[in-house]
Amino acid sequence: MSTISSEKCPHCGGIIKRYRNPVPTVDAIIEIDEGSVVLVRRRNEPLGWALPGGFVDYGETLEQAVKREAFEETSLAVTSVRQMHTYSDPLRDPRQHTISTVFTARASGTPKAGDDAADVGAFTKDSLPDPIVFDHAAILEDYFTGRYAENS
Repeated sequence: MSTISSEKCPHCGGIIKRYRNPVPTVDAIIEIDEGSVVLVRRRNEPLGWALPGGFVDYGETLEQAVKREAFEETSLAVTSVRQMHTYSDPLRDPRQHTISTVFTARASGTPKAGDDAADVGAFTKDSLPDPIVFDHAAILEDYFTGRYAENS
């Protein structure tokens, strides 16, 4: 698979190189009650339940991005934000190659669906909804079992 593609400039006819790089994203495991985490039901494809998160905007840090995405999708202001692990399987997102840095965070209050979330809920390890999209089921398994600590 080529990481560089080229095309002709429509104005001058010169060659334009395009680099195909993975896209940075963030995901939040928001703890709101003892043993409960917040998930959002996606309004857009792929449909299903997911960790709140999304793409990092140009000029923002990963920490700023995860706080913004968490608030946009759940209306919760998160605190105690800590980096958990980075997931980079090229097949983790069916839309494109993304690299997601997952954070744990705390929040209080009642989550409300916002932005591209159709619904939001709090779930325990034993009450997770179906389907969970992307690689978020594996991420949650790592979180609940502490397995991610072994990969650090």
